[in-house]
Amino acid sequence: MSIQQLETDYLIIGSGAVGMAFADVLLTETDANIIIVDRHHKPGGHWNDAYSFVTLHQPSSFYGVSSRELCGGMVDEIGLNKGLSELASGAEIMAYFDRVMKHTFLPSGRVTYFPMCEYQGDGKFSSLLSDTSYEVKVNKKIIDGTYFKTSVPATHNPNFEIAEGVKFGPLNDLPSLTKPRDGYVIIGGGKTSIDAVLWLLENKIDPDDITWIMPRDAWFIDRKNTQPSRDFFVHTMGAQATQAEAIAEAESIEDLFNRLEKGGVLMRIDPNVRPQMFHGATISSEELTQLRRVKNIVRKGRVTRLYADKIYFGDDSIDTTPNTMHIDCSARAVPVTETYDVFKGNTVVIQTVRTYQPIFSAAFTAHIEANYDDETIKNELCRVVPIPNHDTDWLVGAVAQMQNQMRWSKEPELRKWMIGNRLDGFTKLVQASEDTTPEELAILKRLKAAGPKAAANMPKLMGEVMQITAARQANTANT
Repeated sequence: MSIQQLETDYLIIGSGAVGMAFADVLLTETDANIIIVDRHHKPGGHWNDAYSFVTLHQPSSFYGVSSRELCGGMVDEIGLNKGLSELASGAEIMAYFDRVMKHTFLPSGRVTYFPMCEYQGDGKFSSLLSDTSYEVKVNKKIIDGTYFKTSVPATHNPNFEIAEGVKFGPLNDLPSLTKPRDGYVIIGGGKTSIDAVLWLLENKIDPDDITWIMPRDAWFIDRKNTQPSRDFFVHTMGAQATQAEAIAEAESIEDLFNRLEKGGVLMRIDPNVRPQMFHGATISSEELTQLRRVKNIVRKGRVTRLYADKIYFGDDSIDTTPNTMHIDCSARAVPVTETYDVFKGNTVVIQTVRTYQPIFSAAFTAHIEANYDDETIKNELCRVVPIPNHDTDWLVGAVAQMQNQMRWSKEPELRKWMIGNRLDGFTKLVQASEDTTPEELAILKRLKAAGPKAAANMPKLMGEVMQITAARQANTANT
């Protein structure tokens, strides 16, 4: 075994989207040298393992690294996302990160890239293809870009029993199917399962031949409210004003979600089933219409055993057949629940500082690292917004994000940076100018008026969230 000694200012673990976004800001705002280590053969992290028909579910215009556009602001003219900012495919994203590495990072002379390597901790990593190991002297910080531990179907181990002979696989396998099946069973209720259902419907599978096992229904964000273009100001900023008003006026958590749904902020598949899950996923109204075509939805909890003729949920079960294709969509994309200080000594753990926006969060954290010295202030500016899971986490994230925005507003230079950073997408929309229309000014006025009232009502609502959380934990412990 050979051991090579290396030296760098920053050692970044992971060349996924967050690691790349962090490195990009360091390159732009400092003169630091960087080593990037990743176990994949190309940059892009979990996109290396994603299914062939995967796309972003947020606009491409604010995804990627700060210095290079992923798209040219294109709007989809066909399909279920028609009229909205385009959603890059997995192949496009992989090609994009490859270009960033080859045409921005490596030509700088300040980035050294080690793909196909396993990080072992304490500045040490080794090749997956040879007996070479590396020990790195890190002069400034080790950047952990692996916190999110993004799980995709192809690399996920289902936590239920699968009998021999069952036709079962991740949704990656769907495009390779060549024979008709008795039916298709989708296992999971998150964004991956939505992609699987939409793919089947797009490929002319009868919705009655689809069984959708949904352990928990989810709340979804209407994608038209996430568009960074000024053309969508009424939708995007209108939704921000509506959610602030909902928090300000809600008498209970149930009332809060009623107001959010009525105001078009959140959507659900079945209007008769109250969702208990929220992962921050977006869908279009056209996608929602298609999803509602599937009527065979099974709400019996999580699958425990999968046999050729039966699918078990503990003691309960439903029928299936040996010629039915069972599609695994049960992986939770971001399975982490614990949070940490972002800055701690010589380590930076990249986490979300804006709810369900890890890429912006990575770039923002890199900017703080590059421009602030005091660790206490750095952590004040990078307070973690927890990854959502339960429905009530919508409010937890909204409260944490509002607190962060208030803290950031006290830093004029930071606000200026956010307005100019393309990954932010929204701060610049709040800036009134001579071009702002009366309708837009009215929305900004609503948002400003609702802020203090929302802050005043938050303690009551968060108290109810704590009660709901305690009840759920007690129920889990009893079962």
